[in-house]
Amino acid sequence: MSYTLKLYAYEDASPQQLQAAEQRFRKALDESLGDASLVAPVYAAYRRMVAVYGEQPTPEVLSPEELEIFNQWQAAEAAALTAALGPDRYMGEAQFEIGA
Repeated sequence: MSYTLKLYAYEDASPQQLQAAEQRFRKALDESLGDASLVAPVYAAYRRMVAVYGEQPTPEVLSPEELEIFNQWQAAEAAALTAALGPDRYMGEAQFEIGA
């Protein structure tokens, strides 16, 4: 299963810089979750939990399985953002959209 990824930036980044940032983001996300096929289902599960419990639920409201998925996604997203934006701080306001 593959996924789509789109970077939206508010700064003066060239198309080549945006494409390179997307590639770094995708690579870090895939590596953090273990495989590209896991990105879409883990992200979908994370978004469902956020819709039900909010952006920062207390660990007690999540099942052990939900807590693991929640933490996995947050760690993967943080690693991907760092990989994508690290050397390009002018894209600090960038946002990513992930689709199935």
